[in-house]
Amino acid sequence: MNQTAKISILTITLVVCTIAPLWAQVAEPEKGKELAPTEQWEKMTPEEYIYKWRTTAVDNMEIYGIPASITMAQAILESGFGNGYLARVANNHFCIKCKKSWTGKTIIHSDDNPDDCFRVYDTVEASFEDHAEFLSEGKRYEFLFAYDIDDYKSWAKGLKTAGYATAPDYAERLISLIERYNLGLLDQKNGIAKYDEYMAKEFASLVESNKEPSTSDEPHEEQAPAEETVKDATKAYADKGIDPNNFRVTINSHKGYNVYLTNGAHYIVAKEGDNYERLGELFDIAPATLRKFNDVSKGVEPNEGDVVYIERKASRWSGNDMLHRVADGETLYQLSQLYGIRLQQLAKLNRIHPEEKLVIGQSIRLR
Repeated sequence: MNQTAKISILTITLVVCTIAPLWAQVAEPEKGKELAPTEQWEKMTPEEYIYKWRTTAVDNMEIYGIPASITMAQAILESGFGNGYLARVANNHFCIKCKKSWTGKTIIHSDDNPDDCFRVYDTVEASFEDHAEFLSEGKRYEFLFAYDIDDYKSWAKGLKTAGYATAPDYAERLISLIERYNLGLLDQKNGIAKYDEYMAKEFASLVESNKEPSTSDEPHEEQAPAEETVKDATKAYADKGIDPNNFRVTINSHKGYNVYLTNGAHYIVAKEGDNYERLGELFDIAPATLRKFNDVSKGVEPNEGDVVYIERKASRWSGNDMLHRVADGETLYQLSQLYGIRLQQLAKLNRIHPEEKLVIGQSIRLR
């Protein structure tokens, strides 16, 4: 078995982390007193976390004028790449406390004080949006917007001066994260494309360095030639609005299944006779969770050739295309599987019912 085949499906990622993740700013509660994670929470590596939320950070930069590198660095530092306590149980990725203006749900957790009040969000997207509004509407942060959008060092120092966090080295931590993960590329024109191109090259280099010669005559899982693997993985990470109808790349293989990637989520293609119970055993995922990932109810099984996601889909499309023109016979569910977007989120984005019949030529918003 070669190096790629040894990788567990739970740790499939575009780039293997070579630096241990940082702990979140807020400490874990005492054992036995922690709350259960939200349904949206999933454990991520640093690269997976950046990949998933880089578009949101850039969108907020364009709307609010906050450098995307700063947004990502704060999210990483405050949430521990989305794995910290507040991120897990409250979808709070920036450790924003309640304040008098907050009227939403709250959680009490020990921080600077034993009974500090923190904001609770229904989604991670809501946390990112509230962070942008928190900075753009707060008077003590007004001076930050005089800095250039690519001047992340001044923004980092300014956040410390304004009192966003009490850690004396807060600015240095942000700057270190931005430079460690090259997040400054996100602040530039066409920043997502530049960042993805950079990461694609990093991944290609990693694949090349991890290639091992075969030393066994034992049968192994079928895989694409090394040069094709590098090429396809590069395309996958640098996804630039490619038509998903005509684009499918193999990222890995697992127990006879090719693992593909679209919109940041991994999936396989069902074979004849597959069901969620069997696939759940193969990929070490509860069948009920697999059904949630694929927006299907209990009792529904995949057909041969169906896309089956093995992780949670995104809330919107991360490619360049804004709209999809409906073709004959297409349903909203099919589009949610095609683009890797959660069905309820896609329906909400278009203000229609998930089962509403679509019309040929109808425009469906993707983000």
